[in-house]
Amino acid sequence: MINKKTQNVEEALKGIEDGMTIMLGGFGLCGIPENSIAELVRKNVTNLTCISNNAGVDDFGLGLLLQKKQIKKMISSYVGENAEFERQMLSGELEVELTPQGTLAEKCRAAQAGIPAFYTPAGYGTEVAEGKESREWNGKMHILEEAYKADFAIVKAWKGDEAGNLIFKGTARNFNACMAGAAKITIAEVEELVPAGELDPNQIHIPGIFVQRIFKGEKYEKRIEQRTVRNR
Repeated sequence: MINKKTQNVEEALKGIEDGMTIMLGGFGLCGIPENSIAELVRKNVTNLTCISNNAGVDDFGLGLLLQKKQIKKMISSYVGENAEFERQMLSGELEVELTPQGTLAEKCRAAQAGIPAFYTPAGYGTEVAEGKESREWNGKMHILEEAYKADFAIVKAWKGDEAGNLIFKGTARNFNACMAGAAKITIAEVEELVPAGELDPNQIHIPGIFVQRIFKGEKYEKRIEQRTVRNR
């Protein structure tokens, strides 16, 4: 029986070193690998290139790595909720590569599928297209985008089994699904871990072939990024 279970987050993140490129799932604070980010902070790995939709907030998510200046470069789509990110970017301390959100997702999915590059109209005629090959398709200009190349992808799922099969809950699927299998090694942290064979195959979102390591996380805070309420 295939068993990809690791005993804890320390064992799961073994091999992550300074200077590596890491994908991290999540959208805002939804579906982020909280335990893994905390372990990266504890390990004090530095000079990282992080691929993520955004950089969390100042005191949570990837914002914790930014506080300790462990990130050299952020490849992201939206970063407007993090004041420390803005400060480091404007001061030149942090290298930033802003990418259209759909392109970011497709660059992950292409890496997952083993596709080296693809054409997209998003970004043509803007700074995004600088230095990239362009070509006309069906009367519309497109630019060539290369798939990401990452050392590790760290994703968060609601439930998984010891063979690495994953089930996400609601919108927490977000970038987690396309990042699984898009790096040399994919690590999945899950809220509930069951023996292989216990998950309904019809409910599985990501098959275990895309995952190399899996562990059960602990003590999820699951913050709400912007709480909005109405007067009664």
